[in-house]
Amino acid sequence: MANDVLTCVDQLFLPGEIIQDLKDIDEQENKIVLGPGLRVQEKQVLVTKPGILRFKENNTYWIDCHQRRYVPVRGDHVLGICTMKAGDVFRVDIGSNEPAGLSFLSFEGSNKRNRPDVKVGDLLYGKILVANKDMESEIVCINSQGKSAGMGVIRDGGFLFTCPLHLVRKLLNPQCVLLKSLGKNIQFEVAIGMNGRVWIKAASAVNTIAVANAIASAEHMTNNQIKVMCQRLSQALETHSKENSEPEKEDSIL
Repeated sequence: MANDVLTCVDQLFLPGEIIQDLKDIDEQENKIVLGPGLRVQEKQVLVTKPGILRFKENNTYWIDCHQRRYVPVRGDHVLGICTMKAGDVFRVDIGSNEPAGLSFLSFEGSNKRNRPDVKVGDLLYGKILVANKDMESEIVCINSQGKSAGMGVIRDGGFLFTCPLHLVRKLLNPQCVLLKSLGKNIQFEVAIGMNGRVWIKAASAVNTIAVANAIASAEHMTNNQIKVMCQRLSQALETHSKENSEPEKEDSIL
């Protein structure tokens, strides 16, 4: 039955279309995993978003669509901004239709005596724990072992900007060469949220803005075009740094 869906991969579907009959799903040896844009209704796979059907290993299928508003999905890493503190729960804006909840116990090493230092306006990097259309979304800043694993409050400055959701998925695709190509000549830190937010911090403001512009420009580029762009960008930054260092040398000679 999974082979029937394979014939539909990379094809365009609209909401309401049925992809596959799942009457015998319990009898299948290979289970099917449905991702965003697909759900089971009356033992049938129903499309809920317009887009292209994608497939990856382990019989996982999802709809790759262009959408402007983020819909929380369990397990997604997101970048949010703390907007309010209500008792033991923080309200975090993650770009969805309503803010998500974040408990003060959802930080590494936090307890009633040792509370996390989170203020209104702080940038948070966390993971979606609860995502249900009938419940409030909830995020955490720890993994299943209780470790932060890079999540938590981001206090090191940097630059936060938003980009289309499909561009975020492109950046996180292992086949995308953008971040690797930029990292060869530019040192920078990056945090990418599935909610369309990207945080960048480089050695200087010029490098930070250059990396942000490169990410925004790569939306419709191929890997070859991305490599050429990154090469030109590194050359331009190198020329800029040399021009700024020349006056300093002249002053030191005088």
